[in-house]
Amino acid sequence: MTTLALRDTGALTRRSLRHVLRSPDTIVTTAVVPVALMLMFGFVLGGAITTGAEGRYIDYMLPGILLITIASGVGYTSYRLFLDLQGGIVERFRSMPIPRSAVLWAHVLTSLVANLASLAVVVAVALLVGFRSGASVAAWLAVAALLALVTLALTWVAVIAGLSAGSVEGAGAFSYPLIFLPFVSSAFVPTATMAGPVAWFAEHQPVTAVVDTIRALLAQQPVGTEIWVALAWLVGILVVAQVVAVTRYRRRLG
Repeated sequence: MTTLALRDTGALTRRSLRHVLRSPDTIVTTAVVPVALMLMFGFVLGGAITTGAEGRYIDYMLPGILLITIASGVGYTSYRLFLDLQGGIVERFRSMPIPRSAVLWAHVLTSLVANLASLAVVVAVALLVGFRSGASVAAWLAVAALLALVTLALTWVAVIAGLSAGSVEGAGAFSYPLIFLPFVSSAFVPTATMAGPVAWFAEHQPVTAVVDTIRALLAQQPVGTEIWVALAWLVGILVVAQVVAVTRYRRRLG
């Protein structure tokens, strides 16, 4: 992006972030469901689940909880974009010398900041209830970078939903399948314990690769080839979703 585009994107991002700061319940609400699931699995169901891995069950399931947090959070991006489109603010931006891409990027960057804040809340609660990791600073930075990439990829999917939705409810509902996806992965139980077709799906879907990579980084274990599989999935989703979103946005504005 040019200097002008960066300046305009920054201004629109600050506008979106002010809306989030005026409604901090957005971040809290995003973290409520993941925290509730973490407490339920950790203190109610965790004792009956055998993973075959060393350490506490909360250490095993936290990566999946973090992905559910992101899936919950990106729904707000779709919702906010839909409201901007319906409220006419995007049409007003169109009459101003603002690059079209700045509007979408502002929503994407706002999602990134808000979701990272929600993730920090979830990790803080996890530490309070017993999560521990001896991972190095470099490993934690790698986890943060991977979670940021997940957020960017899913946010662009959310942008498509916001541009395509016909109602406020539809704009937010798209995230439900994303929240469910970690349950059919290695997030809570090993894929080997699942039935044949389900195990195959769980083993080959992107959430498993991402979860296994984060889990290995936090447990100070070799990540193996899973990190490359995870990156391939995430970069692929990011590129395709961004192209589709930008194309749909241009067609919508005419």
